[in-house]
Order: sequence, then structure tokens, then C-alpha cells
Amino acid sequence: MIKPDLDLEIPADLGKLHFVGIGGSGMSGIARLFLEAGHRVTGSDRSESAAVIELRELGAEVWIGHDAAHVGDADTLVVTGALWQDNPEYQEALRRGIPVLHRAHALAWLVRGTRLIAVAGAHGKTTSTGMVVTALRELGADPSFVNGGVIAGYGRSAARGAGEFWVIEADESDGSFELYDPAAVLITNLDTDHLDHYGSEAAVEDAFVRVASGASELLVTSADDAGARTVAARSTAPRALTFGTAPDADVRLVDVDAAETVSFTLRFGGEDHPVRLGVAGAHNALNAAGAFAVLAGLGFDPAGIARGLEAFAGTGRRFEHHATVGGVRVYDDYAHHPTEVVAALQTARSVVGAGRVIAVHQPHLYSRTLAMAGEFAEAYERLADHTVVLDVYGAREDPIPGVTGALVAERFHDPSRVDYLPDWQAAADRVGELARPGDLVMTLSCGDVYRIIPQLVTALES
Repeated sequence: MIKPDLDLEIPADLGKLHFVGIGGSGMSGIARLFLEAGHRVTGSDRSESAAVIELRELGAEVWIGHDAAHVGDADTLVVTGALWQDNPEYQEALRRGIPVLHRAHALAWLVRGTRLIAVAGAHGKTTSTGMVVTALRELGADPSFVNGGVIAGYGRSAARGAGEFWVIEADESDGSFELYDPAAVLITNLDTDHLDHYGSEAAVEDAFVRVASGASELLVTSADDAGARTVAARSTAPRALTFGTAPDADVRLVDVDAAETVSFTLRFGGEDHPVRLGVAGAHNALNAAGAFAVLAGLGFDPAGIARGLEAFAGTGRRFEHHATVGGVRVYDDYAHHPTEVVAALQTARSVVGAGRVIAVHQPHLYSRTLAMAGEFAEAYERLADHTVVLDVYGAREDPIPGVTGALVAERFHDPSRVDYLPDWQAAADRVGELARPGDLVMTLSCGDVYRIIPQLVTALES
């Protein structure tokens, strides 16, 4: 894993950029923005993807596989944090003294001097960012944005707009969210995670306090989340608003109805604003309340914000429907922390009706699996009817001896409700055996579990 140097001085002129891992959701969006700004862009990735094909169509030269020769005449190398230190292109840049920027540095360069809205938090960042962008567009503000997932209404994770605002998803996992100079900061929540980077919960909180205090105009935090309330109390931001179901929230969420799609009322400034979203899940009402609070705090018309939020159609890999086969619906979700798994499964239960929920869980990170196997098992056993557990997607981590998906399966109290099947074809076949009309099958992880969906569909068809 390559961590960003928060003290690195970013060059004033980046010249020609080479992106290592250009096909990732965050990297591809940033590369697109540099292309649109007129920069020469090259890149490499381990496999072909829709993002790679699209970047080629926009003018980027992209290779599949990694080789030192790909660096070519690049002036700047941009890397993802998930890159291994022995990557030949990274090593070539170090050997030649070419500046190496973490993708967050490249994004900080793009948004320098803008009126920036940064969305941070342990959970809900991508959806909340998409909601802020959608509402701003509906309000005619035409923001530029970089999100961690594709915004369904626009088919893109990043775009340059003509308005004064930039909206970004600010990632806390490696501390890179401290690189920006935001006008407004939205903090959805805090949770115990990424201790491999921070070392302690206190260090996580301190980082969020620094980000919150960096807001030059407005800080918005959840009134329902204890960690967010603590950050707000410690922040030195010039102005603050809160959102949530708590009685003292500045934007209060009431009358939530989460059947199928979610409807609710946002109470602000003595007025009620009803909203009906086109997406499911009670947690999305809370995400919408945060987006509303940011835009209301920046002076936009509350009624217009509420109408704008109703245009939000979801983001990629957030309760995303992929297929319906023989009456069985197949969804994918990015959930990779127990809190997110609970929210995703609660959403599934709200829409499945009399059917059953069959979950396919791909543990993400060895350290998280080791620390939270019991919490994952509790969430799946409580909210899914049956769970198929795959093996760990290690991402940026080296394997930890003895840590496999079996750790999660072994923590189930009822072993008849779980299968540990590291072989993907065996896992897909097991889902095909289990599922019947009316059921809902959902893959969950921020790894590459979505790649099993064609196998699931084939198994269901059989």
C-alpha cells in the first residue's frame, strides 16, 4: 500500500500524467478530468474494463498489465493507494526521479482555489456526494464533481461543470481527506475502521476534527452519530449545522417510510419539506438530510433542494439491480463494514416482501476480517436467510496466516444458514440451488465480488 504524504509539495505544472491503476472508480474519474482539461494522459491497469475503454475513446493511451516501459515520457506518475510497492512502473518513476502523486494529490491539484464541498465519513459518502451533485444540477448550479462511484443519473463518477462549486468524496481510509481546502464539509458519521492506518480511534477522531476545522464556510454533521457530534463540538469551523432524527437537529428527519422507495419529511427553519426518493433504504433518507443541510447552509432554496433530491437515481454498486432471473432479483452492494452490511440487508428486507434474502459475502481486507468476523456473522445471521461466504479480497494488504472467509462462517450460531465456498463456481451453484421465485440475491463487498454476477445469473437460469 502506498500512503499519501500529507506534507508533499505538489508541483505547479504536472505536465503529461501516467496513471497506474487507471481503471479504478476513483482513478478513472480523475484521469477523465485531466483529459478534459487538455492534459496528455497515459495509464495502465491489470484488466480491461468499461472505464478503460471509455478513457481510450477520450484520448488516453492505456496498457493492460504493468511494465516499466509504460512510464515513457511522463512528467508525473499518479498512483492509487492500493498499489504494491514493487509495481514496476512505480519503481521506474522512483528510479528516474519522476514526481509520484497519490490520486488524492492529483485531485487536490484539480480543485485548488475552487469553492469545494467535501463529503467525508465512514459510511454513506458516495451516495451523499451523488445527492449533493444531483440537487445542485437540478438547482442549475452545474457543479464539477469526483465521486467514488458512478452517479446513475449521469452515468459518470466525475465531470467538469461550468458552475463555481466542486463536490468530491473525501476518503478517510489513508488520511488523504486532509489534503483539501474545502468551503463546506459534510461528515456523515464516524466508525471504528482503518485502524491499520490510524492506530487508534482517538487518531481517527483527531483527523476528522482537522478536516472539520478546515471548512472555511460551513460544517455539517450528523446529530444522530456520537462520533460526529464529538467532532462538531471540537471543530473550529465558522458555522455549523446538524442533521438527523435527533430532536435538536437543525435539519430534522421525520415521517420516514422505507417501503420499496423511501419517503420522508425534512423539517428546517420552521418549514416542512416532503421528499420521495427513487431509491430504497431508510439510510438514504439520512443521507438526503445531510445533503439538504449542506445546500441549505450554503444559501440554496430549501424547497428547490427537496425537489432536486428527488431526481437522485442512485450510484453504482449501492443496492444496484443487475438482473431478474426466474423471479429471483440479483443485486450488488459495496457494503464492506458491518454497519454497511446491516444497512444493505435492511434495505433488501424492505423490498423483498415474502421472499428470502440470500447474501454472497466477500470479506474485504485480512485485518478487517480478523477484527470483525463476529460482527459480520451477527449481521448476516440476523438479517439474511442464507449467506454464502467467499474468500478474503486482500486489496492493499498481505495475507495474514489463518485468516480466510471461514472465520466469518465459523462465527454463525446456526451452521445450516451459511456456506464457506472459496470456489466461485461452487458458490454460484449453491445460490442456484437455494434461490426460488420471490427471493433476492445480493453480493456484498468493495472488492471484485460483482464479477461473480454472470455466474450467479447462469446458475439461476439452470
